[in-house]
Amino acid sequence: MSRKKLLDIIDTLEIRLKHLRNDYLLTKDEYEDTTRKYLEILAELKDKNRQLLDFQRNLEETVSRRTEQLEQTKKILQQKSEELQIMVDSSPSMIFYKDNLGRYVRVNKAFSDLIGFPLKKITGKTDAELFPGEAKHFAQDDVRVVQTGKRVVNKEVTLKTKKGERFLLVDKIPFRNADGEIIGIIGFALDVTERRQLEEEQNKASKIETIGILAGGIAHDFNNILTSVMMNISLANIYTKKNKLVKAKLMEAEKAALRAGELTKQLLTFSKGGAPIKKAVSLGALLKESSGFALRGSNVKCSCTFAEGLWAAEADEGQIIQVINNLIINADQAMPEGGTIRLRAENVRLGPGDNPASPEGRFVRIVVEDEGCGIPRENLPKIFDPYFTTKKEGSGLGLASSYSIIEKHGGHIEVDSELGVGTRFQVFLPAASGQPGRKKDVQRQLLGEKGKILIMDDDLAIRSVVAEMLKLIGHEVEAVGDGMEAVESYKKAKDSSKPFDAVIMDLTIPGAQGGKEAIRKLLEIDPEVKAIVSSGYAEDPVLSEFRKYGFSGIVPKPYRLEKLKEVLSEVIGVRGK
Repeated sequence: MSRKKLLDIIDTLEIRLKHLRNDYLLTKDEYEDTTRKYLEILAELKDKNRQLLDFQRNLEETVSRRTEQLEQTKKILQQKSEELQIMVDSSPSMIFYKDNLGRYVRVNKAFSDLIGFPLKKITGKTDAELFPGEAKHFAQDDVRVVQTGKRVVNKEVTLKTKKGERFLLVDKIPFRNADGEIIGIIGFALDVTERRQLEEEQNKASKIETIGILAGGIAHDFNNILTSVMMNISLANIYTKKNKLVKAKLMEAEKAALRAGELTKQLLTFSKGGAPIKKAVSLGALLKESSGFALRGSNVKCSCTFAEGLWAAEADEGQIIQVINNLIINADQAMPEGGTIRLRAENVRLGPGDNPASPEGRFVRIVVEDEGCGIPRENLPKIFDPYFTTKKEGSGLGLASSYSIIEKHGGHIEVDSELGVGTRFQVFLPAASGQPGRKKDVQRQLLGEKGKILIMDDDLAIRSVVAEMLKLIGHEVEAVGDGMEAVESYKKAKDSSKPFDAVIMDLTIPGAQGGKEAIRKLLEIDPEVKAIVSSGYAEDPVLSEFRKYGFSGIVPKPYRLEKLKEVLSEVIGVRGK
């Protein structure tokens, strides 16, 4: 009974009592009895009303308390839901939920970011709508999970997105309701593109290191032989003054020896030693000259575009020329019917995460792009492997050596290609902090000048031919076989009235004192000693930092007479180091 109804009854009874008091037809006993009954009913009704009021008050308090508890529970659930969503969105893995019809019900931020669609455009869509090319393979896994209840684990998937091709590891598990029925699929996908690229880089480095061990073992002896061959050819060319046929044959032999020397250089780029001899190099003229030389006689043209204010690169000029030659020659061979190679260079700054294979900093980016046949997709991961080639006459060392050179410079090289469209190589070289120095104007011909030169080399053929060559152009020469003999000869000559003007020393002499040990002792005898280091190969930083060790010049083997004369002219003509 409601409170209002009770109040109405009480009011009615009170009015009725008033009427009874005025009803003179009742006897006194009847009146008192009736009054007592009415009063009892009235008291009972008032008690019921009080109980009802207490119940109503308790009910209101209970409802208020329950409502407050529900509000708190709602806030906690909402907070937990938000925390869960934050955790899901913070995950580097793509997380998604599909229903049994393959429609996306919910995905996280990583999923949305990778495929390049906002969340509202993903919900309700199927793989056929989002990934037409890969939908068939995705659907097969979904059907398997729903029908068998078995999960898919670490499935490798290639996905084409707006950010390019990505490599994913995918897990899919069945999602069940309270009755155990499968009502959808929960999936997790981890983007392993960068990790895969790093693994490929490590595999390349491992293969190149293996070649480096081989190169280091043969290069020194091979370059000694080549030096002897080339110097003897030069001598024979000088001695043969009138016989044009003999001179022509000697020139061909020299060209063959030079090609062999270039092959050795490519092998040496894989070795642990032989670090690049770096300095600030202006790339514009170097790139233009190298591309022109590589395309001499070709029906392919080269279009050069260099950014204004192009930074200098911290590089070994000879090694970078080797890289550009390799890339230009490859581009030329990819266009047998002719075409245009686009050669560009520009300044770039790499920040955190721009490239997993490169540190941050200032780089010069060199781009070599052709319009050729392109590289098959299955060959792209192998093109930098030593000895991998698809050409009948190729050695498989050009791109491998280029990769090794750029890596040793602290840079990196990238390639992308499309069959029938062309190939693009990008080379990133660390920018130099300073500016390129001007080339010294040196006297390149020493013929007629007289100097006293000390030669130290363990190879008798090298000592003999170099000595003969230097004597032929007017020098007085003494030749020794190791560092101890060189120190003794130098000290003896210094104590006499005819000291040596320069010393040419082999860096590595098996079982005896080489150039690095000998130069320290020579500097003690004569701080102004003019020493030139010469080597076919050494796992030593001396070749790249020769001045730091006290040498005034370097002439790597194999070398020609012109190079030897140039270095001697620079060293003897400039006092101090």
